[in-house]
Amino acid sequence: MKTVKVMLAVLFLFSSASFSQVKWNFDNAHSSVIFHVKHMVISEVSGYFKEFGGSVESKKEDDFTNAKIDFTIKAGTVTTDNEKRDAHLRSDDFFNTEKFPEIKFVGKSMKKISKGKYVLTGDFTMRDVTKEIKLDVEYNGTVKDPWGMTRAGFHITGQVNRFDYNLKWNSVIEAGGAVVSKDVKLDCNIEIVKAK
Repeated sequence: MKTVKVMLAVLFLFSSASFSQVKWNFDNAHSSVIFHVKHMVISEVSGYFKEFGGSVESKKEDDFTNAKIDFTIKAGTVTTDNEKRDAHLRSDDFFNTEKFPEIKFVGKSMKKISKGKYVLTGDFTMRDVTKEIKLDVEYNGTVKDPWGMTRAGFHITGQVNRFDYNLKWNSVIEAGGAVVSKDVKLDCNIEIVKAK
């Protein structure tokens, strides 16, 4: 009987360890959420969001396969360092930040394709539209900082068609191209900190 109890205790501890999750918080001071669009075909304009946040849960500190990811951007904090353009982006021609204040991403799968490389699939919501997108993730490693905190870093890239999300303002230049491209490149540097 004693042997059975010991075995059950070991199995319980093993199963608890197997299903335990490492929880992480976003470090906004060392992260950036940037986008790039073509302007009049010949150049590129970049912008970023000042406020964002969310959570990550992984099975290990150094392996993010099937990590659970929730990420929210405050759309009204968009900036391109041009006040007139930023006001236009907040209007109904683009984000309509008054009616749709948040842009959201909820991860559905995180698949490791090679050392330090993942493909992140999830539901991306902008305005009143949700579509599944895939993002390329470069995992830069996990380290202990001088204060004993565990940190992990990532470079995430991808692309969305803004027309798919009802950001349909458009104007055509004389040569036939759009003033602002429909394709928007996403370029994020993300640092997360293990929760205490």
